Amino acid sequence: MNINISNSSGEPIYLQIVNQIKTLILEGKLSEGEALPSMRVLATELRISFMTTKRAYEELERDGFIESYTGKGSFVKAQNLEIYREEQIRRIEALLMEAGDAARKAGLSMEELHDLLDLVNGGD
Repeated sequence: MNINISNSSGEPIYLQIVNQIKTLILEGKLSEGEALPSMRVLATELRISFMTTKRAYEELERDGFIESYTGKGSFVKAQNLEIYREEQIRRIEALLMEAGDAARKAGLSMEELHDLLDLVNGGD
């Protein structure tokens, strides 16, 4: 499992781990029932605190992405992709509201905002 940690990111390390593992699961790169590295092994590989990986795994379990069994380890759980999709839509809506507020403050018209969105999405 390839996890990249950035110390210069404003995002806490445990959340970087959580988000990257969620992405690997949703992209099918980690399959249902697949074992994750132990918390200690992952901490050693990433050169971070065991408590950081423990917090990440607890968050993943709370969010329904993994299941942990004492003495056996942590495994990818079957996913309800519709719940995750709804979560992502809410996050995108919040980001778009923030972008809309910034655009209004900058005096951008709705058309200019649409053009900018097309541009950042690789449109013409």
